[in-house]
Amino acid sequence: MRILADLHVHTLASGHAYSTIGEIAAAAAAKQLELVAITDHGPAMPGGPHEYYFGNLRVLPAEIAGVTILRGAEVNILDELGRLDLQEAYLKELDIVLVGLHNVCAEVLCRERNTRALVNALHNPYVDIVVHPGNPDFPIVLEEVVCAAKKLGKALEINNSSFLVRQGSNESCLEIAQLARQHDLLISISSDAHCAADVGKLERALALALQAGVPENNILNLNAERVKRFLAGRGKARFAFA
Repeated sequence: MRILADLHVHTLASGHAYSTIGEIAAAAAAKQLELVAITDHGPAMPGGPHEYYFGNLRVLPAEIAGVTILRGAEVNILDELGRLDLQEAYLKELDIVLVGLHNVCAEVLCRERNTRALVNALHNPYVDIVVHPGNPDFPIVLEEVVCAAKKLGKALEINNSSFLVRQGSNESCLEIAQLARQHDLLISISSDAHCAADVGKLERALALALQAGVPENNILNLNAERVKRFLAGRGKARFAFA
């Protein structure tokens, strides 16, 4: 199986990443990817961009080096109410919205309250994917989050970088993948690349998904067409008439 879209990639704008949008597009083209999402961190992340940065993503071309470019964000969940660090005015203009918990942006709570934070964020109509839900720093009731995502037509991520930077992620990520199979939930297998060399680097996450028995039909980012159909179904303006 070959995955042709990467839905979680950071640029210099995130403050702790090292490549430009052009470099990322070139790397994606060299790896024969069809689509890549630019998803810099929201403004609550130390060193992250001002919210105006996300408003101005509209100037990006829809395609660079033959690769479809999604204008997105990895928005920070701030609390158990699921509040986000990017205003609705910006969220509604993005092609794709990822959300996640980061310990520099949100207090680490108990399992039940962390779960409420993710479920409440999933109820935000602009949110499409929860990133690295297997992060051991934020334990959650996995099945509750999987069921909420399924009910709301959203996706959960298996994050390839987690196996390097979030030690102890393997067990919970495997359980999420198994639950995704059981509940027929879409998953995004993403790189979380912070440099161009890592764009499309998905091997460990894909291997875990296959180990869990996740079928090809449940992999959201298998190709650009599947991603576009998902976003059109979510009411994203750019793809509404695709």
